[in-house]
Amino acid sequence: MMKYFFAVAASVLLVFVFLAPVNAQAATRSLSIGLSGSDVTVLQNELIAQKYLAAGKNTGYFGPLTQAAVKKFQCDRGIICANAIVEGYGIYGPRTRAALLGGGSSPISTSSLEFSGWIPYWRSATGTQDVLPHLGQITSVMPFGYTMKSDGTLVDTAHLMEEPWTSFIAEAKARGVRVIPTVMWGNGDTIHKILSNTTTRIALEDEIANLVKKNGFDGIDIDFEAKKHETIDYFSTFLKGLYQRMGNKWVYCTVEARMPLFDRYLPGAIIPADAQDFANDYVEMNKYCDRVEIMAYDQGTIDVRLNKARTAPYAPIADPGWVEDLVTLAAKDIDKKKIIIGIPTYGYEYIVTPVSVDGYKYKVLWPFNFRYATEIAEKIGITPARNSAGEIGFSYDPDILAAIAPAGDDSTKTQQMIVSTSVAQNAGSFVDTSKPFNYLSWSDAKAIADKVELARKLGVRGVAVFKFDGGEDPAMWEVLK
Repeated sequence: MMKYFFAVAASVLLVFVFLAPVNAQAATRSLSIGLSGSDVTVLQNELIAQKYLAAGKNTGYFGPLTQAAVKKFQCDRGIICANAIVEGYGIYGPRTRAALLGGGSSPISTSSLEFSGWIPYWRSATGTQDVLPHLGQITSVMPFGYTMKSDGTLVDTAHLMEEPWTSFIAEAKARGVRVIPTVMWGNGDTIHKILSNTTTRIALEDEIANLVKKNGFDGIDIDFEAKKHETIDYFSTFLKGLYQRMGNKWVYCTVEARMPLFDRYLPGAIIPADAQDFANDYVEMNKYCDRVEIMAYDQGTIDVRLNKARTAPYAPIADPGWVEDLVTLAAKDIDKKKIIIGIPTYGYEYIVTPVSVDGYKYKVLWPFNFRYATEIAEKIGITPARNSAGEIGFSYDPDILAAIAPAGDDSTKTQQMIVSTSVAQNAGSFVDTSKPFNYLSWSDAKAIADKVELARKLGVRGVAVFKFDGGEDPAMWEVLK
């Protein structure tokens, strides 16, 4: 809530803060109307990133538009506002700098990460209950959400205008948490058909923008997956049109992981001519997405370089080394202040079969929430351990489990998926691989903490958890701080 009045003592202190001699270093001087310099540009870039200043206004000159943006920010954060009787309104001083940058002198500091996450529609009751006590820890929540019909129109799959969503959204707004519903679309043929047609593309841009404004959402999260390369320019045009229609509402863009060539092909391998025919234009997305959320999960056996370097069993949800490569590649074209690292909270179970000296066939059975794995470990007396990807996991003989705990309730498994099989070469193994075995690997609080620290190291905007559904490691909330 805005604060319009301060106690006399606080007022005197604030006057002192704003009138104190400026630091000799330009990076920490107080900024006010009429000044110019690189530090003004840094301020303007951050105001643009946080939607207080229009894109393209990072001129390096502190004019009326920048002053108005600073005033709006100060009011929103309860620092000082129009009716305050103390000086400092519209001046970018130490207290305003600390609030805007999280206490640092650079746009991204180790304490200013944004923590966000998705609540899936199939676990809306437990997901909203899970997040409610922790709203004070997160910046955005993405109800997952809206889906698409084949004619390019929206479907409210989550029923966001009904309980438990209505109460949850009201509380999130009261706590200053952005509500950014996700629009999911995974049919590449239909996406191309709708976006390549000017009439249907514009109709979709209008429908999404009107939906956000009508329902008072803070923005929208676009999650269009499985697009074709020939859709790349049409998708960029769609994002541009949507961004223009959204005004001061946020546009989040969720994208599949893009791997560097050295992770996809071993030295000496023949690289196909179409290896870089991508479906997402990162340069254009940097223009029209306020946040770019990289789905840095479901790695499995796709990184041939790390497969060769790690010991079996190795089919991680997200190895930190892999995640760092994804982010480093994206940061060549996308401003780090916009990049969000997606972090998984689930795991996968595999049947692993040796096929050569260091070769293993990994057959994915299903994804699961962590309780599924911990209950199996408890029943057969196994202590899960860190694997070569830094995740938690263990292997077991399924015949032993079947003998003591016949298959029954599998409510701790998460959404179903198509079973898939792949073969990978690994650098030896740390388990007995003389015969097939089941293997589980999942993302617990420690694995999540590793990704948070990686985000701080790389200097990106923040992290987003997939998913908040009540089934993740509860210790996760101690990490997202």
